[in-house]
Amino acid sequence: MLSINNTVEANNFTHEENSEDYGEKSLYDNLRKSPQDISYQESVPLHKTSISALDRNLGGGLPAGSTIYFSADPRSMSEIFLYQFTQSRKTYYFTTERRPKFVLADIINAGFDPSNIIFVDIYSEYYFSSQGDMVENLGNEYVDSKILEFAEYNLGNIQSDSMNEEINIIIDSFSFFMNLRINPGAIRQFTNLLYESTKSLQCLTYLYCLKGSHPENLENSILVNADVIFESSLERASDKVINTLSIPKIRGMVPNSEIIKFKIGEGVQIDTSRDIA
Repeated sequence: MLSINNTVEANNFTHEENSEDYGEKSLYDNLRKSPQDISYQESVPLHKTSISALDRNLGGGLPAGSTIYFSADPRSMSEIFLYQFTQSRKTYYFTTERRPKFVLADIINAGFDPSNIIFVDIYSEYYFSSQGDMVENLGNEYVDSKILEFAEYNLGNIQSDSMNEEINIIIDSFSFFMNLRINPGAIRQFTNLLYESTKSLQCLTYLYCLKGSHPENLENSILVNADVIFESSLERASDKVINTLSIPKIRGMVPNSEIIKFKIGEGVQIDTSRDIA
C-alpha cells in the first residue's frame, strides 16, 4: 500500500546557533525572510491536453501538476475527452466501470492511437473472481476496502516508475470510488495521495465523475482540493442537443468565463463561435 513519508528533517530548518539570540526573536522574526532569500518560479510549465482548440482557449494547456475534476453529464459522450487526452503523452488509464478491452475498442473506433495507454484494471479486480467468474461485491465493506488498497498500490508503482517522465493519469470513473461503502475519510486520503503524486510527478491527473451519482458533501471536499474543474453539460434546444464545457477553476491561471460548445465527431470538436443559444 502506498505510504507517504511525512517526516520533516530537522536540518531543513535553520536555527540560530546562539540560543539566547533565538530566544530574543519573535516567531515572526525567525520565519521572516528578506526578498532576496525567497526564490520564485517565474512560470509553471503547461502541458497540452491534445485538443488543439481547447489548448488555445486555455492559453497553451494546463499547468503541470494539476489534478482535474471532470464533472460530466452521464447522458453525454464526454468520455471522448478522456480518449483524446491519451494522445498527448503516456497515460495510465484506471478503468472502474468497464473492462479495459471494451474501453480500448471504443478508443480505437473513435480513431485514436492506443499505443500511449497502460490500463489499470480496477473493474475486473472488483467484479470478477480469480477464476474469471463475475461475483457480487456491491456493499461488501471488506472488498471495498481492498479495492481501494489495490488502487493505492498501483498508484505507488506509477509514482516509482514514472519519475522524470511526462504522463497522464486518468480515472474513469472516480465516481466508483466515491460510492464505495467505506469511511469517507479513506476516500479523502486516496484523493490526497493522488494529489501528492500528481504534484511529485508534475503530471496531469483527470478524475472523471458523473454528475448526481455520489454524495454532495464528499464531492465538495474533492472539488476544494482540485486544481482544475471541467464541467460538461447537455442542453436541449428547440431542434437540437448542445454539449457545453465550462472551466470555472484553474489554479495558477485566470479561469476562462466563457461557455465552450463542443460536439463529438472525429474526436472532440470545439465550436469557436460565441453563440451558445
